[in-house]
Amino acid sequence: QVDLVETGGGSVQAGGSRLLSCAASKYSVSNMCMGWFRLAPGNEREPLATLNKYGNTYYAGSVQGRFTISTDNAKNILYLQMTDLQREDTAMYYCAAQSRATIVTCRTERAFFGNWGKGTQVTVSS
Repeated sequence: QVDLVETGGGSVQAGGSRLLSCAASKYSVSNMCMGWFRLAPGNEREPLATLNKYGNTYYAGSVQGRFTISTDNAKNILYLQMTDLQREDTAMYYCAAQSRATIVTCRTERAFFGNWGKGTQVTVSS
């Protein structure tokens, strides 16, 4: 079981930026499939970005070019750098991890990730 704790949420004006962090423990972020999801009221949990242990990334079309997923392996932290935020980006943001070492390709289905943080709220105002 991987412990994940997200931080960095808050209020931001439209057009602004925000850096989310996800501190992991018990497993190394460099050896797992890591992902960021968000959940807005009335919507399903949306996959935003994934990063596998080889550095391959996936981005949803809604955030491609605006969000960047990365890790600091020394600190064992996953990041989501968000830029040009819009009101529709308002949501609870979650990080997720799949710790099975044999997995090479990250998937975007919620069920693929067995470990979740409790989330951090991002609110974008115009």
